[in-house]
Amino acid sequence: MHGLSRAVETDGFAIIPSVMPSQTISKLAEVFAHSSKRRSRAGVRHTMRLPEVTEAANGWALLEIAREILGRTAVPFRATLFDKSAKTNWLVTWHQDTALPLESKKEIAEWGPWSVKDGIWYAHAPVNALERVAALRVHLDDSKASNGPLRVLAGTHRAGVLTDEKIHKLKDEIPAVDCLVAAGGVLVMRPLVVHASSKSQGEERRRVLHIEYAESLTIADGFQLAIA
Repeated sequence: MHGLSRAVETDGFAIIPSVMPSQTISKLAEVFAHSSKRRSRAGVRHTMRLPEVTEAANGWALLEIAREILGRTAVPFRATLFDKSAKTNWLVTWHQDTALPLESKKEIAEWGPWSVKDGIWYAHAPVNALERVAALRVHLDDSKASNGPLRVLAGTHRAGVLTDEKIHKLKDEIPAVDCLVAAGGVLVMRPLVVHASSKSQGEERRRVLHIEYAESLTIADGFQLAIA
């Protein structure tokens, strides 16, 4: 992991191949295949409530990566399965990830708008909270150019929380990078790096377990992250 934190600091993302063994990937895929959790078109949210996901998120392989980026107190708080296939195909336009799950609602400037998802409060957060977060995207399948991989605009995480107009401008100014990652590999990303994904162009499935970590569950301004 030499140079990992520097790469993430500079570009807002980094790819680490061959992090998770094939048996762990197969186990996670099996869990999701038989999970009773409600699915959306894009996948399954709030999967930290599954014991196997909690175990993987707190396992040495992923936790050491998170600690390299966020420090020794790094802790996972939310996990989402994204499941793209010919049957469940979708695209995501250029955006930043700015909403965080919280234990309670408080009216504080720069936090909001607010919403509730599956009984959990969510608020769009300010920079001083989001800069304490990083996501590790564990690839359960190969992510290829043909099956709608994540695309990023390198370095945009350093520009703060952006308006839609600014994001639209940046996508025309900065070359997009396709994040191609083999099964078992991990893509590390900051939530404020501008990213998108297109629809899959083939039959190959693309499942990604997106696990978010924070420096602490106390995120900023006295807010506590909810485990989701």
